[in-house]
Order: sequence, then C-alpha cells, then structure tokens
Amino acid sequence: MKLTILGGGGFRVPLVYGALLGDHAEGRVTRVTLHDLDAGRLSAVARVLADQAEGVPDAPEVTATTDLDEALRGADFVFSAIRVGGLEGRAADERIALAEGVLGQETVGAGGIAYGLRTVPVATHIARRVAALAPDAWVINFTNPAGLVTEAMSRVLGDRVVGICDSPVGLGRRVARILGADPDEAWVDYVGLNHLGWLRGLRIGGRDELPRLLADQEALGSFEEGRLFGPEWLRSLGAIPNEYLHYYYFNREAVHAYRTAGRTRGAYLRDQQGAFYEEMGRPDTPALAAWRRTLADREATYMAANREVAGVGERDEADLESGGYEKVALALMRAVARDERTTLILDVRNGTTLSVLDADAVIEVPCLVDANGARPVAVAPLPYHAVGLVTAVKAVEREVLAAAESGSRETAVKAFALHPLVDSVAVARRLVEAYAAEHPGLAYLRR
Repeated sequence: MKLTILGGGGFRVPLVYGALLGDHAEGRVTRVTLHDLDAGRLSAVARVLADQAEGVPDAPEVTATTDLDEALRGADFVFSAIRVGGLEGRAADERIALAEGVLGQETVGAGGIAYGLRTVPVATHIARRVAALAPDAWVINFTNPAGLVTEAMSRVLGDRVVGICDSPVGLGRRVARILGADPDEAWVDYVGLNHLGWLRGLRIGGRDELPRLLADQEALGSFEEGRLFGPEWLRSLGAIPNEYLHYYYFNREAVHAYRTAGRTRGAYLRDQQGAFYEEMGRPDTPALAAWRRTLADREATYMAANREVAGVGERDEADLESGGYEKVALALMRAVARDERTTLILDVRNGTTLSVLDADAVIEVPCLVDANGARPVAVAPLPYHAVGLVTAVKAVEREVLAAAESGSRETAVKAFALHPLVDSVAVARRLVEAYAAEHPGLAYLRR
C-alpha cells in the first residue's frame, strides 16, 4: 500500500513513520511519499526517517516530492498534516488576537478562526485533487483546526475523509490508568467537537467507573486534567473536559497568562523548530538524535501557560504520553485496509448522532471502523451547558466555511463576532483587518 503524507516536511512526520516500522503484517504500508512545498524541510525529515529505518527489515520505501499531483497518484491513504502559513503564521495569529485582548490559540477562538480561513481553501483544493487522482483513497486529516478542515474536505470527499486527534485518546488513557484499568480494554464515552469535548463515562467490564473517580478527591487531582481544571469543577460538570476547554472555562486567566508570557506557544515552536531545521542543514548532524531531543522539549512544554494559570507546574512524566495520533492513524488504516474492526474516537459526519446538529456537521465521538469506513456510535444527548458551546462553535465553523467559499469579508467578521471568546463586533472587525493585512493567504477576502 502507498501512504502519501501531505505536510511531509513537518516535525511530527517521524512519529507516523515510526508507527509504520512496527507493522509487519500482510497488507501493510510499503511505500511512503512525503509532499511539502519546502524542499529543505522535506530533505531534513527524509534524513530522520532514513535513520529510523536503519536496521529495520522491509522498512517502507520513502520518496519525497514538492509536486502535489505526483504525490497523490496511486495513493491508498492520504495523511494530511499541512500548516498553511507555517509557524510564522501561527505566531502572528496569536500576537494579533492578544493585542485585542482575546485568545490567540492555534485552534480556539480568534487564532483558530484565522487559521481556518487560511487553511480551508487549500484543504478544499487538496480534496478536489484527491477526488480526481486517487478517488479510492481514504484521507486521514490531522490538519488543524481538525474538525473544521475535515468538514470542508467532506463536502468534496464525503465519508472518505476522517479526522483524527490524539487529545481525547490521551484523556481516555489517563483516566483509565487512574482507575486501574487497561486503557485498551475500557470503553470511553466521549462526545463533542474537535478540541471541544467531554469524557462522560468510562466503562470497564460494562460498569461505568467515572463516578468512582469523581468521588475520590485525591485521585481526581492526580492527573493532568484534574490538576488543570481542579477536582471541584470536574465534580460540578460530572465529566472530564478535553484540555482545550480550559481556554473556555478559564479564559480571562489564560489570556492574561499568554499576554504576560515572554512569547506565545506559536513563537516558541517557530523558534524551536527553526533551530532544528537549521541544525539539519549541516550534513554531519545526527538526524534522529536531534529530532528526539527537540520532540522531548516540545512535549514537556505543551500548554505551559495553562498549567501556570492552574498553578500545577511542570508536566508529570505519566502525562507526557499523548494519545499518539500516529497510533490512531495506523489503527484506522489497518481497520479500513484489512477489515480489522475496531473502535476509535474520530472526527466524522454527524448523521443522526447528535440531534442538536445537522447530518453534515463533523463531530468527535467513538466510531466503529471497518473496511466500510468509520461510523459514529449512538451517544446520549449533550447536557445544556455543552449544547450551548457546541452549537455556538459549530455556527462559527459554518461562517468560516461560508467566508472561504464566497470570499466575503463581512462573513469573516461574522465568524469572529459570533465566537464565545471574541464577544465584540468591533473587535471582530479589527481582527479581520489585521489578519488580512498580515497573511497573504487571506487576500481572497474581498472588502
């Protein structure tokens, strides 16, 4: 099988290739094509992959290209992890929003809207090229904002595009371990949108053990989300929120922390990864060792500003393990290619799963996956506090899609103004003006 990775010069690509190296079963991926617009980044990542493959029998063959059509031809799976505007764009998204006193995070609030407006036209173009050149391929989308981008691509590809995120998987694994259960054996009741969901139950042997955790003050405060949100708030909700909901529940504190920090997360990653790629420009750099060192620092500093707000300090070693988006991607490919039936939390079209949203809305829920793709399982209705956030943010996503399709600056303003974390039409107008002036990728927005 051929796997094409879009954004193939991206820093996390070696995680995906590492997962492939451990798969030796029949029907595995044997060819990997990396696609990126930056030939230098492609070369750097290809060197890391070559180091990873050393001594591994039958390692997937790796090729690299800057030609999208060449990359897509013959693909069985397409993994999309592009970043339109690069980390420089992310840093600008954060800076511009914070200057207006609102959150500039990559996928949440004003920053997420700006990123979505840049990315949706590119993702839609990719979807059309996939439909033309590899109509039988399955697209696995990790490009952020993942739910919004998956919904945009699904308008072209239907159910042959599936979004993935490691955040809910990591949450489920942490909760299972605190309860003394094997994470691979637990059923996680999780529902929402990408970066806006709640773990509402965790069944072990058919019994929901979440109430036991919520009743245990010490256990509830012993893992990442418990420390981040506080045991009292988790008990009030009767659920464990995705870590990204910290931006909603503690918005003022998060904005203050971001504004007073020496640099934003995007600026930090821009500088850190810039140094990595510069180091990789030297032919004598040990590629894999340099990548691993940079990755360890990246993971340890994840959501540092939020942990500062919560007063919880550095991440515990047990919390450093993410849900492993590369493992989710591999499990998804196995299930589809080999009909290895499994259950995964994925971003898929709603159908009739959540009655408060229409059938085409992309949601994030447990799905049954086999050779026919991913189908969301039935879930209990959302409580009203969750309905409010989910429907408000979905309305914003729809305005982003409409603005990307029409090029209407008025519609873009509406997207910003309707977001719960922007709360001002005047601010929304200034944000659109500032983002359009900063990003060439938003030149399509007409006055």
